[in-house]
Amino acid sequence: MKIHGMWYSNATGRVLATLCEKEIDFELIPVDIMKGDQKKPEFLAIQPFGQIPVLEDGDFKIYESRACMRYICDKFPDKGTKLYGATPKDRALVEQWLEVESQECTGPMLDLVNQVLFGPLFHGKAPDEATVKALTEKLGKVLDVYEAQLSKTKYLAGDFISLADIAHLPVGSYYFNIANQHDLLKTRKYVTGWWQDISGRPAWKKIVEMATPDIEAWKKAMK
Repeated sequence: MKIHGMWYSNATGRVLATLCEKEIDFELIPVDIMKGDQKKPEFLAIQPFGQIPVLEDGDFKIYESRACMRYICDKFPDKGTKLYGATPKDRALVEQWLEVESQECTGPMLDLVNQVLFGPLFHGKAPDEATVKALTEKLGKVLDVYEAQLSKTKYLAGDFISLADIAHLPVGSYYFNIANQHDLLKTRKYVTGWWQDISGRPAWKKIVEMATPDIEAWKKAMK
């Protein structure tokens, strides 16, 4: 499989995490969004909205990261980690929590990353304190729901890791690990344990290794 994207893209990261968990070999074809490669005609020919990633499997191409994740799991159900569980009920719960990740969690978390990390780092723009406060409160309410769920099950959809969990890894790594935003974890022990579990998985560590030089440079710039 070929993935057109960049490791530092949250959306690309979700697909790469899935491939690594499923133990699928892949080739990452760089599409440098910092240079505008995603808006070039040759890329728009395979992704008309000019966004990454695109998954290429032979003559089949698909975009939208969560659609790519589902395709990988459906094509390789018995390879690597089983990220849909074992029953229709398991899969339904995976889909439910994948929607929660997409609709409730990633939005405010990514907005916070833009405020506290990308804005200062790339644009020299100080965080807006009122915006950060409001977004933190919004994300905190979401994580309260996670805390309640994770007090009952090891992972979001049950006692098995799934797409719903690993979909949080890219933006969560930016927020918790690179921007060092830990306050929301301090009062949520189950979310903390869950985050330490999923972010410490070997599959995700492979992706982090690809990113290490730039991550260290970013951390240094933030000091």
